[in-house]
Amino acid sequence: MVGWTSSFAVVLTGLRQVGASEAEAASGLLVVSVLMGLGSLLFSWRTRMPVTLAWSTPGAALLAGAARPDGGYAAAVGAFVVAALLYLLTALVRPLGHWVQQIPASLANAMLAGVLLTLCVEPFRALAADWTAVAPVLATWLVLTWLAPRYATPAAFVAAVVVITATGALGELGARDLVPQVTWTTPHADLAAAVAIGLPLYLVTMTSQNIPGVAVLASFGYRAPLRGVLAYAGLTGAATAGAGGYSVNLAAISAALSAGPPAGPDPQRRWVAGVSNGVTAVVLGVAASAVATVAVAAPEGVLETVAGVALLGTFGASAAAALADPDQREAAAVTFVVAASGFALGGVGAAFWSLVAGGLVLAVTRFRPGPRSA
Repeated sequence: MVGWTSSFAVVLTGLRQVGASEAEAASGLLVVSVLMGLGSLLFSWRTRMPVTLAWSTPGAALLAGAARPDGGYAAAVGAFVVAALLYLLTALVRPLGHWVQQIPASLANAMLAGVLLTLCVEPFRALAADWTAVAPVLATWLVLTWLAPRYATPAAFVAAVVVITATGALGELGARDLVPQVTWTTPHADLAAAVAIGLPLYLVTMTSQNIPGVAVLASFGYRAPLRGVLAYAGLTGAATAGAGGYSVNLAAISAALSAGPPAGPDPQRRWVAGVSNGVTAVVLGVAASAVATVAVAAPEGVLETVAGVALLGTFGASAAAALADPDQREAAAVTFVVAASGFALGGVGAAFWSLVAGGLVLAVTRFRPGPRSA
């Protein structure tokens, strides 16, 4: 519940940003919910470990900060297929996973922080534009951040629903709007979209979700079946990209709920929490159309506010990790600035070029000549 309600707004925002219609975004939310639910159930049951899968929240944030491809949503779907095939290739070719881990964590975190910055400022822009709709959402989030931080974002969404209801927008909805539906978009091969969306989606999901997910499980004494999860993500992603299945992966932060002591005193029995997590995700997926419809009915800025506050913690952690190493701070700063700038060249967006720029600065600073003795 915490994982789903705290970031579904980011998923909807990301899919809409790359060209998805309301129905296509709802379909994507449904598909990734079901995929992560079935994956959690399958891997937890087979391994007898609390292996939980999640949609890629950093990946959704990347989509939300991306430029809409020239080829429209079909080109973005083609990029989803590229990312899925890279997951599958990483599962099959062992050295690829090693190479991904060689990407400096400071640069990966800086890229993510730069993308997130543009989203995290939206609540405050929206507040200036329409404070009567946005202020209740922010106030609710602030109070719950003080009283019960885990439920701050879900409570902000509840406040958003109250605001939407007060505007009377929900009165225009019919029963058909609430029925879960899968909408298919045929993928379109587009090199610029593959480089601007597919490759960064793969990299940010690997470095910000899968690799930390392995570490979280290891901290509780479990060995994550990473290759199996990557194969599952690759196969299901390629098969469902047209329905909006942009990416699933190992859960990271939320994995601690299923793998840690809150799931029970006996580590050998915590796999049951992974199974129940999977079942819950599937059930919540059925509500995807209703949630998406309610979100679309929201006054301008309200959904962006929920998404923005949901990502503040991730932004803070990414920015801190990006700038923690003094030797890589200049390169990380350049990566962050380029990612936040919205810079695009040759149809390729800022996320990709930020890694290129940061990597170039890192290479230059590593081989900087030292002071010469007299």
